[in-house]
Amino acid sequence: MAFWLMKSEPAVYPWSQLVKEGRTSWNGVRNYQANNNMKAMKLGDEAFFYHSNDERAIVGIMKIVKLWHPDPDDETGRFGMVDVAPIRALPRPITLAEIKQEPQLRDMALLRQSRLSVSEVGAECWQIILETS
Repeated sequence: MAFWLMKSEPAVYPWSQLVKEGRTSWNGVRNYQANNNMKAMKLGDEAFFYHSNDERAIVGIMKIVKLWHPDPDDETGRFGMVDVAPIRALPRPITLAEIKQEPQLRDMALLRQSRLSVSEVGAECWQIILETS
C-alpha cells in the first residue's frame, strides 16, 4: 500500500463535505506531476486530506476507491481523477507548522514542493504524522 497527501481548499471542498457525501471524484487537478501521482495510486491506498490556504493542516484520512480515469471537465484529455472515500478524521488537525518542526518530516513533498496538490507520503512519514495526531 502507498500513502498520499491530497490538498483541498476548505472554502471549496472541506473534509466535512467528503464525510457528508461519503465519496467524491478528486477532479480539477491540472498539474502533470500531481496527475501522474494519481495515475500511480492503487485501490485501497490511503491519503491524508489536507486543508490548504488559511488552515494548512491535515484533517483526515481517505482511501482510493476508484483508479485514475479521465476528468470530463478537461477538454485536453490529458488530466484525470481518482475517487476517494473518507476513512476517519484525525483526532486533531496536524498543522503545517507542526510538520515543519519535525526533523524526520523535512523531506516530505509537502515541504519541498509546497504547491503540489497531490503528493506521495513515505510510510515512515505517514506513521510519524499518525503518532503526532
